Amino acid sequence: MSIKDFSSMMKQAQELQGRMQEMQSELEQMECAGTSGAGLVTVTLNGKGDMKGMAVDASLLKPDEGEILEDLIVAAHADAKAKVEAASQDKMKALTGGLPLPPGMNLF
Repeated sequence: MSIKDFSSMMKQAQELQGRMQEMQSELEQMECAGTSGAGLVTVTLNGKGDMKGMAVDASLLKPDEGEILEDLIVAAHADAKAKVEAASQDKMKALTGGLPLPPGMNLF
């Protein structure tokens, strides 16, 4: 490997690092909402998976409905998390799309 090749590779690595930092910032700003119970429960996560909010329809706030509400919150969270993971993978694919990665190396 020549110095020119190494220099080019280092430049690509620095560009990738900058794009990764941009992507991390975008993920923090992104929000994904997951729902359950036909929209009665909504959980909102940012792109890093941190919960940013939750909404529960008043019809679920009954003393005997606690277990149902708990299940719906868990389901809405799982829905939001799946959306966050899909969006993160899409961003990672876009980020690494032009780079020549070794065969079998999967970053996402």
